[in-house]
Amino acid sequence: MTVEFHSGVADKLAYSCRLLRKAQAIQSRVAVCGPGELLDRLDAALWTFDALSFLPHARLRQGATVPPALARTPVWLVDDAREAPHREVLVNLGAELAPQWHTYARVVEVVQADDADRRSGRERWRQYSQAGAVDLKHHVVGAEA
Repeated sequence: MTVEFHSGVADKLAYSCRLLRKAQAIQSRVAVCGPGELLDRLDAALWTFDALSFLPHARLRQGATVPPALARTPVWLVDDAREAPHREVLVNLGAELAPQWHTYARVVEVVQADDADRRSGRERWRQYSQAGAVDLKHHVVGAEA
């Protein structure tokens, strides 16, 4: 299993929109987890970040079930990573490890450039490295993201 850290991100929402657009281009199925308020803002941003394209996505709140008509949606914004309808890629925008992260084929951690997010990112790196059987990769994004 691969866990990738994208650190130094200036704007977590804008970066996530671009990351999800790239994932859609290669037909990856992605679950995004994090704080509910942040996921709500990401939901709105995915409708407006690029006037020339649409990124199919759905919001799944904790305890809700996936409507059958939406089951094939490629991007899910989920309050709880355990409830996502697929286990291909997990993007974590939260400060802690996502529940059941190890059930995904790949995990992407997005770490903003501020001190608090960097500290929580370092702690997650430590937890992943202690978990074993994880191929950790680090991508320094920098201020342009």
